[in-house]
Amino acid sequence: MLLRDIARGDDPQINAIIQIIQHADPDVIALQKFDYDLTGAALSLFASQAGYPHHFAALPNTGMATGLDMDGDGRLGGPRDAQGYGRFSGQGGMAILSKFPIAVSKVQNLSTLLWRDTPNPSLPTINGEPFPSAQAQAAQRLSTTGHWIVPIITPDGPFHLMTFHATPPVFDGDEDRNGKRNHDEVRLWQQYLDGLVGTPITTPYVIAGDANLDANAGDGRREAMIALLNDPRLQDPKPLGKSTRDPMGTVDWSEPSPGNMRVDYVLPSMEWRIIDSGVVWPIATDPIIQTVETASRHRLVWVDLTRK
Repeated sequence: MLLRDIARGDDPQINAIIQIIQHADPDVIALQKFDYDLTGAALSLFASQAGYPHHFAALPNTGMATGLDMDGDGRLGGPRDAQGYGRFSGQGGMAILSKFPIAVSKVQNLSTLLWRDTPNPSLPTINGEPFPSAQAQAAQRLSTTGHWIVPIITPDGPFHLMTFHATPPVFDGDEDRNGKRNHDEVRLWQQYLDGLVGTPITTPYVIAGDANLDANAGDGRREAMIALLNDPRLQDPKPLGKSTRDPMGTVDWSEPSPGNMRVDYVLPSMEWRIIDSGVVWPIATDPIIQTVETASRHRLVWVDLTRK
C-alpha cells in the first residue's frame, strides 16, 4: 500500500513529507517509521521523488515474529510479541536518503544483538524473576527498530551515520520493560563508542535518530539521554524551533499530554564544526512549512556541518 500511495502521488502525508525534505534540502537524512519491503521498491520510488540518488534500508526488528509472549499478556501473535512493535514484518522501519554514495557493503548492523548480551543490561523483572519469561529474554533483541552504522562517501571524505529508533518508554507495567529497553537502546551508542560492541570506526560520525526520550521531561530513564548529550565525544547543537513549551522541542504530543518534547536528535562527533541547526515547525506565512502538521507529529531536525 505504501508503494501504491507513493506511485499515485496524491497522498497528502507523503506529499507533505517530500515537500519538507525538499525545503530543508539535507545532503543526508535519516527517515523514521518508513515501512520496509524486501525489494526496496517503495523506498526507491520515494527517494526518486524526493530527489535523492542514493538510499539504504535494512530489515528492521519491527513486526519480526518471535512465536513467544514477549509482553506478558498471556497471548501470542500480537504486535508487542514481535521483536519490535509491529503488526507486520517491516512496519515502521528506518531508511537513509543521501546525495552521496553509501558504502552498503561496509554497513554495521547491530540490530541482531540480544538485549541480554549487551554490557550491563537493564533487564526487566517481576518478583525477582525475568519478565515476561527467561525464554522470552533469551530471544529478545535490544533494538526495537535497529541500530545502524552507515558509511557515507562525501567529496571531503567518508563519515558514518549512526541511526536508530528506540521504543517509547511507556505502554508497559511495573516491570518497566519499555523504559528499561529505551534506556539501553540510547546507552548502546556510548557502549559502541567505548569499543564494547561492534567494530570501531576512525572517521567522523553523526548520531541521528528518534530516541523517544527527553532529558528534561516526560517518562523514561532520563539519565541515559543526559549521559549521551554530555558525552565529550559528541556535540549537542541544541537546535531551536517554534515549540511553544520547549524551544528545542521536536515532537508535538500536545493532544493528549505530555506536550512538546525533545526526543529526536542529530549529534555530530567532535571532528565537525557546527555552522547552524534548527527544527522545522509550522510557519503560518509559509505555505510549504504549513505542511509540517500533515507530514508528522515529529519535526525535521537539521544541522549544518563542515569538517574542522
